[in-house]
Amino acid sequence: MQGALELAQELIRRRSVTPEDAGCQDLIAARLAVAGFKCEPMRFGDVSNLWARRGTGRPLLCFAGHTDVVPTGPLSEWHSDPFTPTLRDGKLYGRGAADMKSSIAAFVVAAEAFVKERPAHEGSIAFLLTSDEEGPALDGTVKVVETLQRRGETMDYCVVGEPTSVDALGDTLKNGRRGSLSGRLTVRGIQGHVAYPHLARNPVHQLAPALAELAKTQWDKGNDSFPSTTWQVSNIHAGTGVGNVIPGNVEVDFNFRFSTESTDASLTQRVEAILKKHGLDYSLSWVLGARPFLSARGKLAQTLTDICKRHTGHSAELSTTGGTSDARFIIEISAEVLELGPVNASIHQLNEHIEVAAIEQLSGIYLDTLRALLPASS
Repeated sequence: MQGALELAQELIRRRSVTPEDAGCQDLIAARLAVAGFKCEPMRFGDVSNLWARRGTGRPLLCFAGHTDVVPTGPLSEWHSDPFTPTLRDGKLYGRGAADMKSSIAAFVVAAEAFVKERPAHEGSIAFLLTSDEEGPALDGTVKVVETLQRRGETMDYCVVGEPTSVDALGDTLKNGRRGSLSGRLTVRGIQGHVAYPHLARNPVHQLAPALAELAKTQWDKGNDSFPSTTWQVSNIHAGTGVGNVIPGNVEVDFNFRFSTESTDASLTQRVEAILKKHGLDYSLSWVLGARPFLSARGKLAQTLTDICKRHTGHSAELSTTGGTSDARFIIEISAEVLELGPVNASIHQLNEHIEVAAIEQLSGIYLDTLRALLPASS
């Protein structure tokens, strides 16, 4: 299992900022090919994807993840070069250390160890990797899933290596995610001089009551698997930049993170009703980032929960909180999808890191998952 640290370091050295892969998938494919995987690169637009499979039987257990990372931010505020993996105080520092190159390294090393241990295992092992998870996610996992659907290929189990843990490795598994719906609202007024408001119509003033109502609206109460739907403003822009002009319009960006108790259609209808009630002259555009999904609490969930308890001592909580992930695409072709990865406290931040010990623990968890779900051939 110690090889996972070395592989994680090698992956971090590659500057794979979305949509760049920087050779990460070639490195992984070369190792998987030695272990008997049939590796199939899938290029869509500027995005690199890899589908690798060993075996043709069922069940099929897939490990999924992304080789791309978010930009570093100010280099001067990093304690070490973000693309020079650095070991310090028992931690591995570097962009992608937690999200999610260490998980991918742990996947690969676990698969190599399992194949060496059980070369004639039952079922199949697969890898689905993309360089477009942190970006628009238009040419990544979603396109691979569409390709597999056309072939009639499905999965029985999928483990996504997203950093799901909160305080300690293995304390949280994701078995679903909320939906994401974004809107851009433009309210039109009449521009004018601030000293002559009767000759103008201030769209900010007109919007304010509607904005207050949207902010206090309870969209739903959630359910046993999902928290209640939330609505948040992310940007407001109005004015010409000077202090003596009433703006002619105001633009507001907002986002819903919604549960299965709401739909994108119901939310758009309710927002429109509120805006019309306040008599606004407006236009509104929508972008559906993801619909909510929930994976069944079946064999994969029980297996991972038991294995995490054995390796870490933590009783994993099944959760649907957080942002979106590529699991929302994979659920279309997989009976069960669970996300399990390292602590997420430093992801997307300066000085991103992971506990070195957690990398070996992850490898052990993933290896035991293979052992539990793909027994030796009788």
